Amino acid sequence: MPKIFEYLGILIFFYSNEHEPIHVHAKKGEFESKAEFYIVNGEISEIKITNISRSRPLKGKDLKDFEVFLEKYADKIVEKWISYFVYHKDVEFEKITKRLK
Repeated sequence: MPKIFEYLGILIFFYSNEHEPIHVHAKKGEFESKAEFYIVNGEISEIKITNISRSRPLKGKDLKDFEVFLEKYADKIVEKWISYFVYHKDVEFEKITKRLK
């Protein structure tokens, strides 16, 4: 399970046996959600946050923090996905402790 980011206590990661579409998991405590990235002509056209079966989804402030993080770091998440799953490279973990605006 490559951990790629931590943002305000929310762990953002891939499972090592992932599948398309490109997506990332976000977990805080017992809550977990997934963000799927849809790419058209090399550009992110949509990011859709979905629930994980058998998990309680992120909610309230944590969900909003995850949404803000995705707005700012979407391109880096996709880059890390490609590095890990296409080029089989290790990806660097980054911890972000300051609130993004």
